Amino acid sequence: MAFGKISLKGRALRYLSGREHSRAELRRKLQPYEEEPGSLDATLDELTEKGFLSDARYVDSVLNRRAGRLGGARIRQELQQRGVAPEAVAEAVSRLRGSELQRAMDVWRRRFDAPPADAAERGRQGRFLMARGFGSDVVRKVLSGAAQVADEDGGPDAASGAGSGFDSGSVSGSGFSGDAADSGGIGETGFRG
Repeated sequence: MAFGKISLKGRALRYLSGREHSRAELRRKLQPYEEEPGSLDATLDELTEKGFLSDARYVDSVLNRRAGRLGGARIRQELQQRGVAPEAVAEAVSRLRGSELQRAMDVWRRRFDAPPADAAERGRQGRFLMARGFGSDVVRKVLSGAAQVADEDGGPDAASGAGSGFDSGSVSGSGFSGDAADSGGIGETGFRG
């Protein structure tokens, strides 16, 4: 081996020293440097046996780094793109499901300082949360509870969506129904008619 040329194992350890990688992601990065067929698989197997490479640890790393800012759908997509096994992805997303509403509420609070004032602002805030991977039911609960959260300064009932029946009743008059959007939206008072 020529002096100064880094081996596959050296390159792999260099990548892994920066952050965790999935096996498929590390394979993709090292593929251009494989000189002998089969040497890459042997290197990855050795790193896995010695505990340097672990998909489970990679999943935990992604959840730790990204769960505070992203919803389950975006994290699922990221793990799938990195080649993580489908059962590990499903298990990771199910671990996040219980905290999805609270995480969405935290993301909403960091980005917006006030509940949506009108239908356009409600749509903007909803698109922001959905683009970060939060489901439509969670987004609806966050936005309907937003006024209550602002009034109560983040009480536990508001964060869980409980007791937001009054707000969700006013959602139907916010211009999101098909007939309201087709007829030009809502009037100055915020109500149709």
